[in-house]
Amino acid sequence: MSHLSQRPEKPAVGVSMPHESAVQHVTGAALYTDDLVHRTKDVLHAYPVQVMKAHGRITRLHTGPALAVPGVVRVLTGADVPGVNDAGMKHDEPLFPDTVMFHGHAVAWVLGETLEAARLGAAAVEVDLDEQPSLIALGDAIAAGSFHGARPVMLTGDVDAGFADSAHVFSGEFQFSDQEHFYLETHAALALVDENGQMFVQSSTQHPSETQEIIAHVLGLHSHEVTVQCLRMGGGFGGKEMQPHGFAAVAALGARLTGRPVRVRLNRTQDLTMSGKRHGFHAEWRIGFDAEGRIQALDATLTADGGWSLDLSEPVVARALCHIDNTYWIPNARVAGRIAKTNKVSNTAFRGFGGPQGMLVIEDIMGRCAPLLGLDPMELRERNFYRPGQGQTTPYGQPVTHPERISAVWQQVCADGRLADRRREIAAFNAAHPNTKRGLAITGVKFGISFNLTAFNQGGALVLVYKDGSVLINHGGTEMGQGLHTKMLQVAATTLGIPLHKVRLAPTRTDKVPNTSATAASAGADLNGAAVKNACEQIRERLLQVAGGRLGTNASDVRIVEGVARALGSETELAWDDLVRTAYFQRVQLSASGFYRTEGLHWDAKAFQGSPFKYFSYGAAAAEVEVDGFTGAYRIRRVDIVHDVGDSLSPMIDIGQVEGGFVQGAGWLTLEDMRWDTGDGPGRGRLLTQAASTYKLPSFSEMPQEFHVRLLENATEEGAVYGSKAVGEPPLMLAFSVREALRQAAAAFGPAGVSVELASPATPEAVYWAIEASRRAAASPDGHRGDGSTTGAGSTTGAGPRAEAEALSSSA
Repeated sequence: MSHLSQRPEKPAVGVSMPHESAVQHVTGAALYTDDLVHRTKDVLHAYPVQVMKAHGRITRLHTGPALAVPGVVRVLTGADVPGVNDAGMKHDEPLFPDTVMFHGHAVAWVLGETLEAARLGAAAVEVDLDEQPSLIALGDAIAAGSFHGARPVMLTGDVDAGFADSAHVFSGEFQFSDQEHFYLETHAALALVDENGQMFVQSSTQHPSETQEIIAHVLGLHSHEVTVQCLRMGGGFGGKEMQPHGFAAVAALGARLTGRPVRVRLNRTQDLTMSGKRHGFHAEWRIGFDAEGRIQALDATLTADGGWSLDLSEPVVARALCHIDNTYWIPNARVAGRIAKTNKVSNTAFRGFGGPQGMLVIEDIMGRCAPLLGLDPMELRERNFYRPGQGQTTPYGQPVTHPERISAVWQQVCADGRLADRRREIAAFNAAHPNTKRGLAITGVKFGISFNLTAFNQGGALVLVYKDGSVLINHGGTEMGQGLHTKMLQVAATTLGIPLHKVRLAPTRTDKVPNTSATAASAGADLNGAAVKNACEQIRERLLQVAGGRLGTNASDVRIVEGVARALGSETELAWDDLVRTAYFQRVQLSASGFYRTEGLHWDAKAFQGSPFKYFSYGAAAAEVEVDGFTGAYRIRRVDIVHDVGDSLSPMIDIGQVEGGFVQGAGWLTLEDMRWDTGDGPGRGRLLTQAASTYKLPSFSEMPQEFHVRLLENATEEGAVYGSKAVGEPPLMLAFSVREALRQAAAAFGPAGVSVELASPATPEAVYWAIEASRRAAASPDGHRGDGSTTGAGSTTGAGPRAEAEALSSSA
């Protein structure tokens, strides 16, 4: 076992413990960015001047009326920017735009003594607009050829030969929805300038180093003149990876120009209308199967709705392409990706980062094609799994490590959930209930862990040991409720061999750990944990030398366990506090900077080939639903999950992440129906679901009545920190099982072999229309299909016999 993976005697990792801030969270004592305003003197409040049109060139911006409003101190415009007027890493996001690109685009910011003064000032600003045509719907952008950014193509094998060898070929389209992050804490920043002119910004950001970089170039400063701190976030989910930078830059610009602290905090409506979402996608596909139902070829085009600027759309599309295979071996594939440019908010990272979109496409294909192949969907999926010992690689050329775990988690779910017995019970229930049906489906997950951009796979840490034996750790990761800080405390305590209460963690700051990567890609614990471990190991090695001298033995024979240093085979011991004090008087360095870079990664973005991921996380989930045939309303009766997190660093945290990720995924796939005004009226481009009253989020009532989660046992991941695996993103895709169970239940209202199209999100309304289609199939003359397409035997030039199914299609 590698040094990085090996656990010492009596480790603090692997112990179930509550979140390190759990008590503060539930008692209200935890501080977030906006709470710091009340501890800061003479704060000015910033309020955006939003233009409620989807697209147009600004011909006049008159700020004079705002300055006449009592309490207004200043109006920030593009003329005030001393550096670069841009808030994006692609330099396509002007902080103060001269062209409105989406409904609600902020073109200026008003600073007021109170938030109300700033709001009234913003309302007084006069903006004249030369309106331009706008593209709102993804389909309209595709039809207009409105694209931006890279257009990668992933190619493996011989696609044409694969289709020629296929006994069955199907094709179709699938469009599915975007998703709002809806974190509890909206975007917030608080900026102030100290007596030396140093800019200090508190920001609710997943990427403090990039926030620092954007602020510096907006202000025309060097990075060492800007410090960004993230105390904690009230949720992020990817929505605070790129999007906070502009808001922090506005606060910093205001502080620079006025000499007073400036606060930016969006209200919920502003956050919903001004910040990006998960990318909605359109997929066009063609797939071939052999006579046994094994995939032979896939040809697909995935189009992401990028919104008005690129943001992270390019890597999102790249990850979607890299995950379209999910758990299935596809020997011949040609998958193209592209980004549509629309007049909507700039879509951004969201838990899974394109992976869910790619995987949803193949899972939808499997669910729709299984009946046409005469196979149970469970059997079709299992028949196409990656297999051990076959030398199979992904379509982008990476070997699939531990493919046996795909079947292991699947079989464990089948056993734990008694799937064979319950399928018989469901068949009996459905036969006895003409207007209520149940469905049971199982789906798997294979998710690659690491940033697709190799350079981001690095982490840093700073560990300080004080004379009294207490330890303070700093690392580059941010805490958004996911438990990263909890795991880092456990890693530090394990590596040093001391009790957890000896270790404290400091807020994430750019002047403590520089050049950090975003806390994203599920790599927070991998990168920062290894960096913390590296720093602690440096200190421990120095202390072992000191302990060896005191104990009269070689340093290599000393072990520090539970805060006591002992020599092997000796009863003599030295307490941690005494050891540290001794080291201090011997002038031994008691601090260390740690670093880690993920090994074994390589990626050619142009060829779209390589091994971009350190490893794959696996999981499987079975969901049972019950559907009302009159309304389409449904409830989730039971969910069984087995998920692979390697050797868990913190089991309670990991199980919580699996549960939360699953529920968030179920929300995206079944409830969260984003609606935009696509009409030609004055509200064109407006987000219609801009409040919790109109945007349906999962709540307790949507939770499964029975919810069973198990972590895969004996699953050490070689080459990862203490044998663990990432947990943040992969569980979200376990929710595919809910959507597929709804498809099964809707199909039960029709004849056997019906292919059910199901929109995403599969709202009760969408489920109702799927049920109606199944009923029409029962009433149709052939009693087989309800979607208007046909099946038949035939052949094409140069191809063997095959059954050709005409286009299957569904839209969200």
